[in-house]
Amino acid sequence: MLKNTDLQGQRPTEFSAYWSLDPQIIFLNHGSFGACPFPVLEAQEQVRQQLEREPVRFFVREFEPLLDQAREQLAQFVGVDAQDLVFVPNATTGVNSVLRSLHFNPGDELLTTDHEYNASRNALEFIADRADARIIVVPVPFPIASKQEIVDAVMGRVTEKTKLVLLDHISSQTGLIFPIEEIIHQLSPYGIETLIDGAHAPGMLPLNLSEIGATYYSGNCHKWLSAPKGAAFLYVRGDRQQQIRPLTISHGANSPRTDKSRFQLEFDWTGTGDPSAYLSVPAAIQFMGSLLPGGWPELMSRNHQLVFAARQMLCETLGVEIPAPSEMIGSMACIPIPDGSADELHDELFDRHQIELQVMPWPKSPQRVIRISAQIYNNFEQYQQLAGVLKQVLE
Repeated sequence: MLKNTDLQGQRPTEFSAYWSLDPQIIFLNHGSFGACPFPVLEAQEQVRQQLEREPVRFFVREFEPLLDQAREQLAQFVGVDAQDLVFVPNATTGVNSVLRSLHFNPGDELLTTDHEYNASRNALEFIADRADARIIVVPVPFPIASKQEIVDAVMGRVTEKTKLVLLDHISSQTGLIFPIEEIIHQLSPYGIETLIDGAHAPGMLPLNLSEIGATYYSGNCHKWLSAPKGAAFLYVRGDRQQQIRPLTISHGANSPRTDKSRFQLEFDWTGTGDPSAYLSVPAAIQFMGSLLPGGWPELMSRNHQLVFAARQMLCETLGVEIPAPSEMIGSMACIPIPDGSADELHDELFDRHQIELQVMPWPKSPQRVIRISAQIYNNFEQYQQLAGVLKQVLE
């Protein structure tokens, strides 16, 4: 177990020099949009310069081999065959691509939970309305005592009409790691497809998508992988790839090529854009994995231990019970706080105390939670400052 004294020894300047984050701000919200370090931004700029030196040569001759190389390295990182992976701008696009490609009948049940990310939930509502299908929303408690509560809650609402289960891998609203592998294993005998919104998982948790067994999985690279904004991926199981189409139909739809799957031909080219974020993912994997002697496993463990210690200290300071077991949090943690306006508290923390922190209504206003994030540029003293300010403001 990492002790608070160990964490206090991690000075912000030790790693923060790699980021352009405002040094006047205590930035505890990596989870919302991530933050890209200088070496990765430099790699992206090199790609952009290569593109603009000769755009035709780049897109016609150089782009596809570079994309395949980036795909291969990302596939290795998330534990899946590269042929089952395509790049998308963000996880929300990946979720929408799957939902807009699937076909449902009136009365079909699409199951999700009340922790589901709002954008994905809206996409599910759109599809359900169009097909006259029914959305089943499973209540999941927070605070929560064990992951088994989630398994039981989800499986308890599965019926013979359930056609798809949409789950967050890590809940944006509560920071909980959902036991998706156990749920998928229990759903498999019924032939129910699973769509996992893994926006926060890559770079926060070790991933092996082949073992997880989801039908569809979309994850961001710009958050905990710290790649540039606009880099994410969509995994589709091999036997379902023919039916999944990108949101933009382009040249791949009627390409005569047979050296690649239609799945990759369509997603790999949806029109002219800036692919530098995709092509910089290998640089992010390499750089972030080089910061500590133990590589990515040590980085993930360090961030988890930091947020675990910070959560414990904040709960003690605020007189709040620990809301979830340690094994259910990764590099983010949510803490219930007294009722009030989430927006007002966020603005006061930022405007008066220069603390960037996620404050959200949960489960609905005026009840609310704070969500802290831990990335390698953070240190324990920053959470101690937050605790002192929160105690003062909430009192």
